[in-house]
Amino acid sequence: MNTQDWDLLRSVSRSFYISIRLLPRSLRETVALAYLLARSSDTIADTVAIDVDLRIAMLQQFAQAIQQSTSATAEEMRCRFVPLQQHEAERELITKTDGLLRNLEGLRAEDRKDVRALLATIMRGQLLDLTRWRNGLRALATVDELREYTYLVAGCVGEFWTSIGFRNINGFADRSESQMLDLGRRYGSGLQLVNILRDAGSDLRAGRCYFSATELASAGLTPSDVLLEPSKFWPIYGKWIDEARTGLESGVEYSAAIRNARVRAATCLPALIGARTLHLIQERGVHSLSEKVKVPRSEVRAIIASVAITLAAPDRVRATFNRLR
Repeated sequence: MNTQDWDLLRSVSRSFYISIRLLPRSLRETVALAYLLARSSDTIADTVAIDVDLRIAMLQQFAQAIQQSTSATAEEMRCRFVPLQQHEAERELITKTDGLLRNLEGLRAEDRKDVRALLATIMRGQLLDLTRWRNGLRALATVDELREYTYLVAGCVGEFWTSIGFRNINGFADRSESQMLDLGRRYGSGLQLVNILRDAGSDLRAGRCYFSATELASAGLTPSDVLLEPSKFWPIYGKWIDEARTGLESGVEYSAAIRNARVRAATCLPALIGARTLHLIQERGVHSLSEKVKVPRSEVRAIIASVAITLAAPDRVRATFNRLR
């Protein structure tokens, strides 16, 4: 990746950019490229100005292009999606998709295989999401559907991180690879739950309900009732906050097991920011469904500084997590 690609990464996700830049060179480019490709597919899925059936078709084509490292789809993506992006960074991301695909071909064979497997899983989740909501607001059928979704779009990232870590860094962790795969899976899923909880109100207004019909019915609710009677929904919301926090706790233990201080620091940051996000959600209660919950940038900087000063020492990370939660 060249300097412009790193600038692009910083423009689409400043916090993740910081985490990736902390990584050793042996991991940095592979992780950054995987992230940018995933953000490209996410941009396709989220461009609501384009008919959902066309987004599904384009996402399927992009998935095929990633598996074959061909840029045939890139031109059509530029023509259809670039003019509709409201943010300059998203426009630039789609414009540079063909270059990202070329970079993918330049990775080592094993890393390229892992990136392709990761993107195939993530895009399966994105396609499932688009198909699920194409006919308007409804709840998921069961809680297992939510857990499946969090794995497809994020839990698999923890597995990817583990696989490339063990392959590229000698003595990657104090735990076995199978233990780290499990913790990584739980961590990624927990992070996605944080996103779902943070965005629950806006998702409902956009016609998406990630909570199951079964648990809503137990509270006497339908998806369209949630925003009208948020206090009745709060016990369900609280249950998923607890599950998200458990996932983040797995992330803290995952990072604590990593021997390389740079990788440990990069790995623990999302858990710490996620813990603070959950705290703010609980603090605001039902108002979290009508107000945007976001950790202030000043607090994010303070968390990053704390991690840097302590070299992400496991005991200090655990103490910070418990303070933020």
